[in-house]
Amino acid sequence: MGAVFIFADARGQVADFLGALLLVYTLIIFVYIITSLIFSFGGRVPYSRWSDAVLGFLRDVCEPYLGLFRRFIPPIGPLDISPIVAILVLQIVGGILVGLIRG
Repeated sequence: MGAVFIFADARGQVADFLGALLLVYTLIIFVYIITSLIFSFGGRVPYSRWSDAVLGFLRDVCEPYLGLFRRFIPPIGPLDISPIVAILVLQIVGGILVGLIRG
């Protein structure tokens, strides 16, 4: 009987970890969008190592996932709605996976 509780506790911990991971990745996507907007309007210090490092990290982490949606969702003029769709899909699918793992 004790093994069932240990297994349920492990599933809960995995589900909590996955939920936290999804939250962090969603926040990273938001930060990437905001920094891209700020830097595109000239809010970037020229030849600044830290801004290049931050933007490079965010680009390397976010673009593979966002690129999947940019292939299918073209920008509407200057407005790119693919990050919005990507975040919605991430939250919906992630919520389903967390619910399935939790049981």
